[in-house]
Amino acid sequence: MARKHLLANLGAHAAKPAEANDKAGSRVEYARRGASRSMMQSLDELAENSMRVLEGDTVVSLDPAKLDPSPYADRIGEDEEKDRELFAAIKEAGQLSPVLVRPHPASNGRYIIVFGHRRVRAARALGREVHAVVKPLEEIAHVIAQGQENSARDDLSFIEKALYARRLAESGIDKATIKTALTIDDTLLSRMLSVAEVVPNAVLEALGAAKGIGRDRWEELKKLVLAPAKAKQAHELIESDEFAAADINRQFAILIDGLKSSKSRKPAPQRSAAKAWSLAEGVKVSTKDSGKAFSVAFKSKDASEFGAFLSRRLESLYGEFQEKRREGDH
Repeated sequence: MARKHLLANLGAHAAKPAEANDKAGSRVEYARRGASRSMMQSLDELAENSMRVLEGDTVVSLDPAKLDPSPYADRIGEDEEKDRELFAAIKEAGQLSPVLVRPHPASNGRYIIVFGHRRVRAARALGREVHAVVKPLEEIAHVIAQGQENSARDDLSFIEKALYARRLAESGIDKATIKTALTIDDTLLSRMLSVAEVVPNAVLEALGAAKGIGRDRWEELKKLVLAPAKAKQAHELIESDEFAAADINRQFAILIDGLKSSKSRKPAPQRSAAKAWSLAEGVKVSTKDSGKAFSVAFKSKDASEFGAFLSRRLESLYGEFQEKRREGDH
């Protein structure tokens, strides 16, 4: 069980007999195969609570006012619907699964939440104490415990994990620890950090947790905003009324489609300016000017002869033009 192994590795607990591990593993596999996801999580939490006691972890009651949030935020915003559901469940049945906290390194009598922030919020709203396991974890162990708990619950979106990885990296946490915390490999960590660093912060904030938006769509957006002009356009798209009124899937479509459509749009060709007039009786002249090309046509009895005459004088005429241009009189 993911959380069981996590907690077992954080403290100096004695090893369990192989038979106990086999039974625990069998129970988890049975639950994963035969139960719904919600039932599996409920059994998981109950088993986790029991195993903590078996391992020697004592569940204590703490005043939620003495608990500070983790310095490594791993969620974007709060899920009000899930908070209401958890509030109702704890109000009716109590807090079945304890949170994990560690003593505050700089404030005696206070604790830092490693995981279980929602349970703490629910207990605080209900005016109840929080059931917690206290472990004297170092920063590295804190990061691993927090990351693996949320990975086990599988409710963090791709961008929440990516931003969590970026915050850890910016805090000086090494990549090996980040990979362990999020249970990912080098390739996925590199992709997560790339998305979190390339996509403009304003766009990230506008999209929020982006539940249901996976890695492929984020990488597509990242590639589109690599160019500064595209990043600027992305800012304009998120300011639109259409974007503000849309759900997350539609918002992503607005960004991707908007950035792609402008990419394939070609500037309209400049129309040539044409003129025609009579130079003399029986002599017609027409010109076309497209900016980079200028053509002259003559129509008269002696057009061929005049054209040859003009061609012989083009070099001297062009020299005269350049001289006048330098003098500013053209």
